[in-house]
Amino acid sequence: MSKTMQTVILCGGLGTRLREETEFRPKPMVNIGDRPILWHIMKIFSYFGHNDFILPLGYKGEMIKEYFWHYELMNNDVTIELGKQDSYRLHNCHDEAGWKITLANTGEKTLKGGRIKRIEKYINGDTFMLTYGDGVANININELLEFHHKHGKIATVTGISPTARFGELNINNDQVISFQEKPETSESGHISGGFFVFSNRIFDYLSDSEDCDLEFGALEKIAGAGELMVYKHSGFWACMDTVRDVEYLNKLWIEGNAKWKTW
Repeated sequence: MSKTMQTVILCGGLGTRLREETEFRPKPMVNIGDRPILWHIMKIFSYFGHNDFILPLGYKGEMIKEYFWHYELMNNDVTIELGKQDSYRLHNCHDEAGWKITLANTGEKTLKGGRIKRIEKYINGDTFMLTYGDGVANININELLEFHHKHGKIATVTGISPTARFGELNINNDQVISFQEKPETSESGHISGGFFVFSNRIFDYLSDSEDCDLEFGALEKIAGAGELMVYKHSGFWACMDTVRDVEYLNKLWIEGNAKWKTW
């Protein structure tokens, strides 16, 4: 078992390609079944013993705060005695006991790199994990961590090989030679699936400016310096980017075929 580690889940984007849902809620709060995709992502990490989460918030971030503020009340049976202030008792404790969640306002329009830099003060160790708030996988988180610790570089990105909608990885063995965000065509067969591990040295490549991105700039420079490695994941991975994706993930969940459900 790898040492418990903090996990940053990016929750601040506008989700413009999912406007039908994100007009009313932030993308990480769009449901798969009766729970937000954010909850599913957190359950993946929690299954491997990583329960310390940092959520950089942006667009409609107050909805995510409200969800976790009322989590105990909404996910337990409760006995309330009227007329007595703060008199209530929870029953049937849920499985998420022990989760620590830091909800950080990082600006509505801030790009991903700026969001990460703005939560630097909450990072305790010399290594942390990070993923996007819209992707699920049956990835072995502890194997990912072990891979990262063995190579000793600044960053590890999980490489998957579906379509070429996302950042392409030009790979030599397990080292990323270059990182290209959303190319027109894919030649390597692997793209970025999120699920990163970073050394604290990543912060040297970031600023707290609104226009500081992660993929355009930071990861390109880190790859160019030979400091970005790829952990190849051949199992299930899916990103909730469109209404069709939402329908697909919900279909898998309803049918009991949600391959990311490792818990």
